[in-house]
Amino acid sequence: MQNLHYWQWRGQTIAYQAAGKLEDLSLPALVLIHGFGASSGHWRKNIPELAAAGRIFAIDLLGFGNSAKPLPTEELPYTFETWGQLVVDFCAQIVKTEVTLAGNSIGAIVAMQAAHLQPSLVKKTILINCSLRQLHIKKQSALPWYKSLGARVMQQLLTFRPFAQLFFSQLKQPRSVRRILQQAYAQTSAITDELVEMLLQPAQDPHALDVFISFVRYSGGPTPEELLEKLPCPAILLWGDQDPWEPIVLGREWQKFPAVKQFIPIAGAGHCPQDELPQIVNPLLLQYGLGN
Repeated sequence: MQNLHYWQWRGQTIAYQAAGKLEDLSLPALVLIHGFGASSGHWRKNIPELAAAGRIFAIDLLGFGNSAKPLPTEELPYTFETWGQLVVDFCAQIVKTEVTLAGNSIGAIVAMQAAHLQPSLVKKTILINCSLRQLHIKKQSALPWYKSLGARVMQQLLTFRPFAQLFFSQLKQPRSVRRILQQAYAQTSAITDELVEMLLQPAQDPHALDVFISFVRYSGGPTPEELLEKLPCPAILLWGDQDPWEPIVLGREWQKFPAVKQFIPIAGAGHCPQDELPQIVNPLLLQYGLGN
């Protein structure tokens, strides 16, 4: 069961979970950041165990979970810069101490962006199957021509709202969510009714379509490699070795960056190891996120 709290950020309601001895600021703090389409609930198998060793926070990014989903504007677009600033302000105002940031998929990029924006707040990042952003404008030229063309065509089609509405209406069906999870998860036993419902519920928001369109069409901003190359704090990389979306062979190449202190493959896990194999990931989060 989610233990949700709410916080106001730039006029928007942000939901988060918090656990542990929150009043004891001497304890280490770990902030968990979900991936695209997910929420703080994606850490439900991790928070209870981690809370015994420190102060644990899991945030719903703007546009996801139980957080507000405003229409994108020039002042508040759905970008990594926006989400990075959200996390920085959350750490300063809610956590109130130096933190370790752990993020899955796009949440890992958000963690790195936050570290760049406020190095004094972030002592370490834990990047779990970090999104490679293969459809970033700087990377599209390296893709096979048919993949690059397909990405551009889809982005253009999504500017046509009737098509976007039809596409999204199909995407937010339980059978579609299960099919996507079966692609992403190597441990299919972790695909439960609870997980499907958790992912479906935010999609019912009237502005969920606009959030989806805004992010799918977003191909700018920093690449993960650019962020990692100059990351001002250590990075620990955890990577499910069966991830079909972000192949571990590409993730291993990131060991060349000075900030990367450990690269740890998670055998038998797909894109979301923290949810698929928490019995393996939790000890690593305890060691690297809450240890010295």
